Amino acid sequence: MQFLITGITVGFTYALIAIGFSIIYNASDVVNFAQGEFVTIGALSTISLHSRGLPLPIAILGGVAGTALLGIALEKLAVERARGSSVITTAIITIGASIFFRGLAMVIWGKEIYQMPHFSGETPLRLFGATLLPQHLWVMAGAVSLMAFFWYFFNHTLFGKAMRACSYNKTAASLVGIRVKTVLASAYAISAALGAISGVLIAPISYMTYDAGTMLGLKGFAAAILGGMGSASGAIVGGLCLGLLEAFSAGIISSSYKDAVTFIVILLVLFFKPSGILGKKEAERV
Repeated sequence: MQFLITGITVGFTYALIAIGFSIIYNASDVVNFAQGEFVTIGALSTISLHSRGLPLPIAILGGVAGTALLGIALEKLAVERARGSSVITTAIITIGASIFFRGLAMVIWGKEIYQMPHFSGETPLRLFGATLLPQHLWVMAGAVSLMAFFWYFFNHTLFGKAMRACSYNKTAASLVGIRVKTVLASAYAISAALGAISGVLIAPISYMTYDAGTMLGLKGFAAAILGGMGSASGAIVGGLCLGLLEAFSAGIISSSYKDAVTFIVILLVLFFKPSGILGKKEAERV
């Protein structure tokens, strides 16, 4: 039960990061390898604002909003200028952005270890013999709420449907009056904000450093690949599967192999089922 609770908590975190990958991939066909740095910068910004005396809810809003602006800057200053380039080119651009953001975080926050205060105390709860902190419930509830919000947003709002239209065919979307550039910038802002919220949720139970986003981003990418890149529901399934695999492998085998599970999963999925669990197979005429 302890492994199950830990796996679900970690899995929801990976799922949120994976959804961020999927939003940008659907909107612009770009795999954004700077997604992990959005997680770090969002959490560290919130911690800094809170340490300066701002109430935690206001600090969270400030950290998330600032990270969203960073996402827009990435799209406008780097990705938009390379539109029409090859997949390799855009991937290299986002990898470069990841390195830049990581260096920027090191300059601003240094190499110290930071932790955010728990949202509702640190008194542990008992559940069927397992111990969990109230923050674990915040992570689970926050992840489920965000997933429900995005389901409603993409299926029942005009702007959400416009983003879906751009993901299918940008030319057709522009012909019916959708401002594609605005939609793409919004996709990066939403993805960055989602990454920041993920960081805020896990910061109280996971120490945060300037380079913590590197591994979180890789695991979010692995979850997106496992579930099917571009599929929001696949991101959820992939994140939960990866979190549970990590938790049980660390508990039953050894915690030394916990991170290796992520890369083994990527290799196996790419080898046996490149489209992922819920991804759709595509045929392209060349």
